Amino acid sequence: MVMEKVFVAQRVASKLFATENAIDAAMVEAAELMADMLKARKDIGLSAVVGDRASVKLVEALAALSEARSAMVDMHGELNDVKLRIGVRTKMVGWEDKPPATAGRSSTKDLRDAV
Repeated sequence: MVMEKVFVAQRVASKLFATENAIDAAMVEAAELMADMLKARKDIGLSAVVGDRASVKLVEALAALSEARSAMVDMHGELNDVKLRIGVRTKMVGWEDKPPATAGRSSTKDLRDAV
């Protein structure tokens, strides 16, 4: 029964990682679309007014993707708690390493820390 739980947890973890990656990929595509739209407007020599509503809609879409990403991060933590409660101690490894624990650090970082 324990091994069965591990396999089920691994299947769910695979879907979780795939979903997180899909949202990240969508955010990258949307950001690149914004860059291309702005460059195209400049290349053609159009006023900033042209396509403004489309840019606003794209920013709204990016905000929605950002909310979806935050929700997935929260959900990831919730599923980790569930995994432990059902007795699965196996680490579900994703494609990317997680950043080291930041024990004792403030939850808000100065942007200079990122550089």
